[in-house]
Amino acid sequence: MNVIGSVSEFHRLLSLPEPRHPLVSVINLAGSIFLEDDIWKGFVNKFYCVALKREVRGKIRYGQQHYDYDKGVLSFTAPDQVQYLDLNNVECGSGYLLVFHRDFLLAHPLASAINDYNFFSYAVNEALHLSAEEEDDLMAILNKIDKECQHIDKYTQEIILSQIELLLKYSNRFYERQFITRKNHNHQLLAKFERLVDEHFDGGTTTQQELLTVQRIAELMNLSPNYLSDLLRMHTGQNTQQHIHQKLIEKAKEKLSTTDLSVSEIAYALGFEHPQSFSTLFKKKTSLSPLQFRQAFN
Repeated sequence: MNVIGSVSEFHRLLSLPEPRHPLVSVINLAGSIFLEDDIWKGFVNKFYCVALKREVRGKIRYGQQHYDYDKGVLSFTAPDQVQYLDLNNVECGSGYLLVFHRDFLLAHPLASAINDYNFFSYAVNEALHLSAEEEDDLMAILNKIDKECQHIDKYTQEIILSQIELLLKYSNRFYERQFITRKNHNHQLLAKFERLVDEHFDGGTTTQQELLTVQRIAELMNLSPNYLSDLLRMHTGQNTQQHIHQKLIEKAKEKLSTTDLSVSEIAYALGFEHPQSFSTLFKKKTSLSPLQFRQAFN
């Protein structure tokens, strides 16, 4: 797999001059031209990228998702994610890319805090669509970062990272707004989620079925795991794993109270390879072991 290891190399591939700062750059897409290079057929980079794109024509694959850039969006990519770019169908359009190398975060609280921003692992088709006012807020931050890159001193890292953190916090706010404003679409997703979970657990009798995981349900819904969890948390207060566990415990209680199946048989039917794992989860969620629940119910 091809690797774009530095901000400088990324500038070269976009036919741009050397960046003013070796670890961070704000790139104006209007002045960029993608070099014809085999690297675009499959690559990973070593930096974070926040892309504010307007009227960009082209197709990109990020992970397992394809996306057509045909309107203004804000998207996020993290280091070491496999990407593919179709050079036969690319026009840079207008917009800006903020790229910052993971080393730029070293010895700063954001180095660990950035993992809390789940949108860096959203699929590209889950990008953030901005209002004009929201775009203005982010452009003001990008302009400050770009200006700060023009001179490097002992304050540069702290100032730029404080601006990046501000941008990420705004993005969190805007994503929450998007979860709310796309009410009808999101309600359809929530209904589909509930249906898929119900179908999974209604299918188990004494025949072993696959243990339902966050990754599996997200794949069935064509969403990234973090996007699905954030969507559910925003609308229900619980993430995907909590929803799965809640439904699993409900089904376990039903089997314990209405059948003569052993705990091992119930664990097996719910997808657990080891009954002890099922018993541990059940007790964690109910404060009772499966046998204690059955005895108390009876």
